[in-house]
Amino acid sequence: MIPVREALADLADEQREFAALLGALQDADWPRPSAADGWTVADQVAHLADTEEVAADTLADGPRAFTRTVPRYATAEDFTAAGCRRGDGLPPGDLTAWWDRAAARTRRLLAERAPEDRVAWGFGMNTETFAAARLMEHWAHGLDIRDALGLPVDETPRLRRIAVLGHSTLHYALAMGRVRRPQGRTLRLELTERDGTGHMVGPADATDVLRGSLLAWCRVATRRVRGSPAAPSASGAPAAEGDLAAKGELSAEGELAELAVLHARAYL
Repeated sequence: MIPVREALADLADEQREFAALLGALQDADWPRPSAADGWTVADQVAHLADTEEVAADTLADGPRAFTRTVPRYATAEDFTAAGCRRGDGLPPGDLTAWWDRAAARTRRLLAERAPEDRVAWGFGMNTETFAAARLMEHWAHGLDIRDALGLPVDETPRLRRIAVLGHSTLHYALAMGRVRRPQGRTLRLELTERDGTGHMVGPADATDVLRGSLLAWCRVATRRVRGSPAAPSASGAPAAEGDLAAKGELSAEGELAELAVLHARAYL
């Protein structure tokens, strides 16, 4: 069995950074509004703790596995809201400990998997993609906290995993937006880090190209665009349609590239 070494290492690094963020918060920060409308900082942590429990049980085929838990709710939003409410009344230390225990269990179970093992999460994905998805969730919800509290946002190499996830989920994102994907169009991302390092995602001969900042694309792909009219979503993310705060850093050539800027969505 080949463990999911690199993806799991990146997830562990992202979660260590999230833990450091929580450790730096003051007690007064936890009830403050986050960047997601209607969500407090505490809600962000409760959501991640709850979904990490579901993630771990999904890997272990436990009672709260995704396929057993989510269908109990009328909508994905109801499932998400219920997870947030599990944190109501918990002090910051207990919330942090809950999340830490659940995240550690998920990492342990991921370490036992081969990269191509299937995980019954959403429409199904392999273990490596699942680890990237958990990384994306932690980065995005950490971003909600950082943006709300005016904290700096670092650009790490781990964002490349989110960039790839945003590209690979574009078909799903367009379906969620009830937008028909233009026939015969393919997309290449040409993204640049702050230090000038470039990254290409997608086919070299793609018909459409999206160029710009790696961080800007990750914000768009997770619908964390500063200045957007916030509306709650299943992931607690502000809605990104119509806003150009981060989108202005992206240059779209071709219809599919333009649709990607408007509708990218790397989460369920």
